Amino acid sequence: MRKENVDQKIILSGWINKKRDHGNLLFIDLRDNYGITQCIIDKDNKSFHDLEKMQLETVIRVEGNVVARSKDTINHDIQTGEIEVSINKFSVLGTCKELPMPVFSDQEYSEEIRLKYRFLDLRRKKIHENIILRSKVISFIRSEMMKLGFLEFQTPILTSSSPEGARDFLVPSRLNPGKFYALPQAPQQFKQLIMVSGFDKYFQIAPCFRDEDARADRSPGEFYQLDLEMSFVEQEDVFNVVEKLLVNTFKKFSNKKLMSDKFPRISYSDAMIKYGSDKPDLRNPLIINDITDIFKREDVTFSIFKKLVKSGSRVRCIVTKKTKDKPRSFFDNIDKWAKDQGASGLAYLTLEHEQEISAKGPIGKFFSKEALLELMKNTNSEVGDSIFLACAKQNELEKITALAREKIAKDLNLIDSDIFAFCWIVDYPMFEKDEITKKIKFSHNPFSMPQGELHKINFDQPLEILAYQYDIVCNGIELSSGAIRNHIPELMYKLFLIAGYDKKQVDEKFTGMINALSYGAPPHGGIAPGIDRIVMLLANEKNIREVTMFPMNQNAQDLMMNAPSAVSDEQLKELGLTLKLKK
Repeated sequence: MRKENVDQKIILSGWINKKRDHGNLLFIDLRDNYGITQCIIDKDNKSFHDLEKMQLETVIRVEGNVVARSKDTINHDIQTGEIEVSINKFSVLGTCKELPMPVFSDQEYSEEIRLKYRFLDLRRKKIHENIILRSKVISFIRSEMMKLGFLEFQTPILTSSSPEGARDFLVPSRLNPGKFYALPQAPQQFKQLIMVSGFDKYFQIAPCFRDEDARADRSPGEFYQLDLEMSFVEQEDVFNVVEKLLVNTFKKFSNKKLMSDKFPRISYSDAMIKYGSDKPDLRNPLIINDITDIFKREDVTFSIFKKLVKSGSRVRCIVTKKTKDKPRSFFDNIDKWAKDQGASGLAYLTLEHEQEISAKGPIGKFFSKEALLELMKNTNSEVGDSIFLACAKQNELEKITALAREKIAKDLNLIDSDIFAFCWIVDYPMFEKDEITKKIKFSHNPFSMPQGELHKINFDQPLEILAYQYDIVCNGIELSSGAIRNHIPELMYKLFLIAGYDKKQVDEKFTGMINALSYGAPPHGGIAPGIDRIVMLLANEKNIREVTMFPMNQNAQDLMMNAPSAVSDEQLKELGLTLKLKK
């Protein structure tokens, strides 16, 4: 209802969001899916006292007249702010018990209360709008995909277990005792089979199931992704489609700027050196530099780092521009913070120029003028800049420098929160060494195509093989992984053998896939951006729970529906199962 509805008789239904009793007049904010409408009733109306006693969140229907508000009472914060409804009579459609949490405010409440009473939580303005945004984003994406010539298909939910990187959710089969289905971690094999079946472009807003621990950007149990696959394509074709889709989506649903409509491509190896992570936040201007070689100079006498470098450690640093006037406490606090993260700390120095180049700070005295000039050249630093240094083995070094880059940028207020900065991370290694078992395993997706001419690939050096694998990252959040697929059965056997799977195991684990690829498979590739994470970014939320309708808690429990729950002996008997629980 708007100003043009003034003088109309109306029937309006909704929840009592708020009441304000002014003695002679009772004001009721009536809320429905579309917003708030102010309703009024005076004390001479026989329904006044009944309405006065109504519990908030009671569902009522009012009949009355639309009247214009006076100029000084117009509420510009709501769309119905120019009118109100004068109530003639009302009826109760749904009663309400005492509320465990108020609905009319967006005040923070414990996760347990919010998830147990999620149906109340979802009535609150902010999260209600987030869920509506989610629906609109999905509808828009679906429309855009169809414009791009993609067809939407649904793939099975009950399928076979396969080693795709996470734990499966298993479902026992009643008709096949002792055997189990798995809920799909992703429709990976099915979407490739769709390409082999002769369909050219497929997409699906697909549910995925992984028995993983919860994180702020990952729901435990299930999530949704825009799953897409294309035949007869190379990596660049996939990039063009996804960039166009994401640019259109983010421009439509957010007022924030895009750093670039054409997403930069960063190799995995460069990302790990420059940002310490393959999920870089490009809004952060700080760059990490490797300066290990400087500590091999005779005129650098910082013995702690020199000894570590000789034993195989590396040194990396972060330059902060024009920070020479920062107080000592700024630098010491960052050093202390690094120690709190489990590192040995962050050494630091500040470049000065009185008569000649020098450095102040705890380690400045250990560098000669010539060494400082080389350091400045290698790091693009200038007089007045400060340099934070860390020394450790590669994995530990990447971890602490990535965290330090984020910490220092926040302390210096360098990150522009009104920007979306996308990038592609490309050229992933096909394999990596497991830190615990020391065995070779797939680093990304086992179905990816290795780079280079196949007859020139050195399978004896698997850690040097790069793959046509790529991630898309926005503001430090990974939205998706994708790859150009390996559609050659003989090559797939070779690659799986390196990861410890013989031909028999591959045939058993990937029966449908390996069989289909033997009957004329086109080259194909795809990607699967996460719907939950896209909406999380658009809604400017830090936790994926705020854009998920019915999420689980951190322990993968649905407190509202009491899941997971025990099952009866009869159900277990039908499935041929008995439970043997650990004490």
